[in-house]
Amino acid sequence: MSTAILTGPPAPGSSLDGDLRSLGFDVRTAAGPEETGALLAAVPAGERVALVDPRFVGHVHALRLALTDPRFPAAAAPGALTVQNGARPALARALTTAAGDDLTGTLADALDADGVAVHRPQLGTLVATVPADAEARHEARAAVEAVDDEAVRLRSAVKAHDGFFTTFFISPYSRYIARWCARRGLTPNQVTTASLLTALIAAGCAATGTRGGYVAAGVLLLVSFVLDCTDGQLARYALKYSTMGAWLDATFDRAKEYAFYAGLALGAARNGDDVWALALGAMILMTCRHVVDFAFNEANAESTGATARTSLAVSSRLDSLGWTVWARRMIILPIGERWAMIAVLTAVTTPRIVFWALIAGCAFGACYTTAGRVLRSLARRRAKRTDRAAQALADLTDSGPLAALTHRVLGRTGILMLPPLVLALIATGALLAAALGRPFGSDQTVVAAVFYAVFAGAAVARPLKGALDWLLPPLFRAAEYGTILVLAARSEVNGALPAAYGLVAAVAYHHYDTVYRIRGGTGAPPTWLVRTIGGHEGRTLLVTVLAALLASRGNDFTLALTALAVTIALVVLVESIRFWVSSGAPAVHDEGETA
Repeated sequence: MSTAILTGPPAPGSSLDGDLRSLGFDVRTAAGPEETGALLAAVPAGERVALVDPRFVGHVHALRLALTDPRFPAAAAPGALTVQNGARPALARALTTAAGDDLTGTLADALDADGVAVHRPQLGTLVATVPADAEARHEARAAVEAVDDEAVRLRSAVKAHDGFFTTFFISPYSRYIARWCARRGLTPNQVTTASLLTALIAAGCAATGTRGGYVAAGVLLLVSFVLDCTDGQLARYALKYSTMGAWLDATFDRAKEYAFYAGLALGAARNGDDVWALALGAMILMTCRHVVDFAFNEANAESTGATARTSLAVSSRLDSLGWTVWARRMIILPIGERWAMIAVLTAVTTPRIVFWALIAGCAFGACYTTAGRVLRSLARRRAKRTDRAAQALADLTDSGPLAALTHRVLGRTGILMLPPLVLALIATGALLAAALGRPFGSDQTVVAAVFYAVFAGAAVARPLKGALDWLLPPLFRAAEYGTILVLAARSEVNGALPAAYGLVAAVAYHHYDTVYRIRGGTGAPPTWLVRTIGGHEGRTLLVTVLAALLASRGNDFTLALTALAVTIALVVLVESIRFWVSSGAPAVHDEGETA
């Protein structure tokens, strides 16, 4: 249990003690600053502790926002301050010298000066104040009565920037589902798991290949999406954020969507229509689109310079026209619109139509967003990019031991003088051209894969600080995934495409996991993991070699792809689960627009 220390006796008629207990605090009252320090020292190690001015007047939700959010080491609002275990020594130091009428405010400033970042939540219409006299106290209580903090709490449970479909067709009622779950003690992780299970059942219904199964699959997919919105709203409503929850929410979204693709492909196969190539193409397109988002954001998160401040002028002018905001969010087909389209088309059409509509819509959205980001990057070309951003891009490329060997062997030869993007374009273009233009199992494809490994390694030999270097990770994803797709499709071997789907899914999970670790500030996966699974260039070369060796051996190529997929999946899943269960990574929940 957390402990709240009132820095003096509460005012007559105050509900502060009860409010703090309703938030899960064990409340203790100090007679003055000296006793406050003694009570602070007596709180067991590892517990959250809050200091609250006994004169505090405000909404319970204002206290909840200031004192119970687990994402921040310290947080404060007028009259209230909280610290988690890591910041308690700094609070004890500050308390020895703090003085004045506003003790909590003085302590918050002292923590900031001591290097502890103090979060100050935006309260909006909520009241949190320390009135100086009886008249001010009366006015503050009247202000509290004038605002329904439960209504504010419900509104704030909804993500600030979301898609059109989610905002107008899901959130108006899913927030009440979130409140219902909170009042019954359900956790966001439980709702997230329910969403996953619902999506998997939907995929199973789609796999039946019957019209009734397709209708049920579409309905269940929408139910899964409602639950997907509910888990985040529950986390914001109850302030139940966690590292595990952030990871589950992010990874399950991809697992649900890609499992549904597989279900549609299985259902189509039951009716004699092989759409595995389309399913794999849709997954590749979606993953490459996401890595464009991730890489661009990482490359520009800390860029500085005048161009970085002015390049969004046109975008800002467009946003001043309300309808353009929704139009621009809809045309990129974010998760809400995308899942609604998939659900409706699944219920009334065929899997082939679903995949073609999905590929067309996502391709347009990817071209739109990528073109805009290229233009922004060119406008920011003189902006300085940090070493941290360059390292994040290098981690996102997922370069393995062959790339490192290339760097050591080539040294400072002429090939390394070419810009990284040029090297990556040459490598990707040559590889995909060979895979598409040469017969399946051709030695020339293997040679092109060696060429790809060399040039891809050369591309990451220098810090990735160029204006367009964020394009390297999506190019390498397109090269690796695209090569697997083309080879599996051209092998004309039974089961090769489903096996390739599993392999790309396993590798894509590793790439998403890398993104979430970087977002959490913990860096990329360990070097041993990247080396064990070969890096993108090593895996690409291995698949082309397997195709050459097993071209004339029937189903052996399918077995090889399956074995590779299972091996990679086991290695990356075990390490990922170990990391997220045991790490101290912060609970970074995506509050931006869902992809």
